[in-house]
Amino acid sequence: MMNIKHIPTLLFAAFLSISTVSCSSDEESENNGIDIWHNGGTNRNTPTANCLEASRIEFPKTKGNKSIILKYYSGDAYGLNYCVEWDTEKKSQRWSCYFMVDHHHSNNDREHTYSGNAGRYEPMSNPGNHPGDRQYPWDPQLPEQYRWSEDLFVRSGYDHGHICPSADRQYSKEANYQTFYMTNMQPQRNAFNAKLWAVMEQKVRDITPKTIGDTLYVCKGGTIDDDSQILTRIQGKMIVPKYFYMALLLKKGNQISAFAFWAEHTNVDHSGDPLRNYVITIDELEQRTGIDFFCNLPDDIENKVESNVAYNYWGF
Repeated sequence: MMNIKHIPTLLFAAFLSISTVSCSSDEESENNGIDIWHNGGTNRNTPTANCLEASRIEFPKTKGNKSIILKYYSGDAYGLNYCVEWDTEKKSQRWSCYFMVDHHHSNNDREHTYSGNAGRYEPMSNPGNHPGDRQYPWDPQLPEQYRWSEDLFVRSGYDHGHICPSADRQYSKEANYQTFYMTNMQPQRNAFNAKLWAVMEQKVRDITPKTIGDTLYVCKGGTIDDDSQILTRIQGKMIVPKYFYMALLLKKGNQISAFAFWAEHTNVDHSGDPLRNYVITIDELEQRTGIDFFCNLPDDIENKVESNVAYNYWGF
């Protein structure tokens, strides 16, 4: 939480020594696979006609001004895939957010699961001018004036680093294809992208709940707002973040807990490091990025889960 909020003393007296918070089922309702807690935070997003999704739990506080929200839906059978905040002036994504579950709903076996056998998207063997012919197409809903006129990743020495990973969206070919949009990419050195970042992504999949009603909320990105947190700019244009992060909040049964990964973007293989070395609280992540994560939670829950980490709960 970015603002200091009052925590009701009696409500959380029992939780002062741990970093999970209980919530009862009568406080929840389901909306497209997302648990909504009533009486959201004082700094919550205000949904608009153009972005009703902004009230979802995985959303941080949106920037507004020169930033827009891009939403990716994978047809009626699957619903919302993920969302991006795109800075139209920087021509860079600030974050991608989405949710993770690994179970089947009784009414539709295809719905609300990250896993499957869709396979990794591959372009046509003889690519042409159609966006679907290219490995990394531009999102057709993003106006041309808000994006680079060429793929600046090519021959730059940086990978097209997925923020919402292809492996997190295997339930349909359309959903997987959408993860290859350039709006979901940040420049990453291969020794980071294919090593430490990949290990962190696997951890996200490992902790994804398999029980109906349990959900992992994810918001990931690279630092683009503070010049001291920008590594360089490709051709003097495209931002290369100096740091990458993941903000994670897990609802499991009647407990919720949160933590963040924070890692410096280097060209050194750190995949063998203990992941615990990269764990910080959501509060710390907010201080480093200036982003208010999980702002749509009620203030009392947000204050508690963002201030510390339950290492055992997360398997560290």
